[in-house]
Amino acid sequence: MHRILPLIIFVSLLFPGCWRREPSVAVHVETPKAGLPEAPKPRVIVILERELAYDQYTPADSTYYGKKLHVFQWDKMREGLHLLDSLQLEDVCWAILQNKANRNGVAPLPRKFRRNEYENVVDSFGVEHYQSVPLFVDSVRTAPYRYGRDGSLVRVIWQRGDTVRVAPVFIGGEWLTLAKYVRILPDSVVFTHAIFADRTNQNITTVEKMGAKWLVRSMNPATTGVRKPPYMRETPTGIFVLQEKRLKMVYLADGSTTQVEGFAPYANRFCCGAYVHGVPVQDPTTLSLDFRDFSPSLGTRPRSHMCVRTATSHAKFIFERFPVEATAVFVIE
Repeated sequence: MHRILPLIIFVSLLFPGCWRREPSVAVHVETPKAGLPEAPKPRVIVILERELAYDQYTPADSTYYGKKLHVFQWDKMREGLHLLDSLQLEDVCWAILQNKANRNGVAPLPRKFRRNEYENVVDSFGVEHYQSVPLFVDSVRTAPYRYGRDGSLVRVIWQRGDTVRVAPVFIGGEWLTLAKYVRILPDSVVFTHAIFADRTNQNITTVEKMGAKWLVRSMNPATTGVRKPPYMRETPTGIFVLQEKRLKMVYLADGSTTQVEGFAPYANRFCCGAYVHGVPVQDPTTLSLDFRDFSPSLGTRPRSHMCVRTATSHAKFIFERFPVEATAVFVIE
């Protein structure tokens, strides 16, 4: 037994955690295309049926707000679920890229960068430096090729020491990054819950997989983030994971680091400081989470600070039913 133990320790050091194949230096890089990435083979059939578990404020499949027609993009939702199901047929090791508020370290500057209208450094794909994860194309880790967003769903290809090779589901390709930025999920995680937030049509849909079917559990009007410097930002597109929940997500007044302006009830965080939450309460002293359930601005146009705003009772439904680290969040347009 004493002779076998050193061998076990040696092997575990060579192959810590989750791995799929031996590492190589070259990394496959893809430029993201508009919309969701194409699902890999093997092909699967997505059965999507409507069986609402939450039915308040449910819009029609197509609704006019003023002169603009807003629709539920069922084809894009099927594409997203098809991609998720296809990947889950494989022996996949899921993980999340994490660096909210630079908690896991400030990412180095990328090879090519500029400053955006918010005066923040962004990579050549427009992803901001702050709260992001460096993605490298080789073992030289001084300047990343690009950034990955906090909360992004990735597959782990292999891990060796503090280096992890990941395949982000949304942007494609395979990249090297540091282990401190990667939250590897348990092997037991299977994504049977998903949320779709639509930036173009200002709506949100939740689905659950039951057997071979994906069931539509709710449809609601929503408000996504608006691009309006210096404080308001668009909700980023991508495929994320629900990372944490807060009964009250307290927020500060624009431009202040101390002045509390209010809170968002039933907040479900998926990327950086972006949450799916209920109608904000401007009075921070209010104790009731359900102080205001609906706002007439929901479903009309982008107007939030990066977050996805929905009816408070709908946010509560998501809060109670959709699990952390096992719910995929698709932000589409």
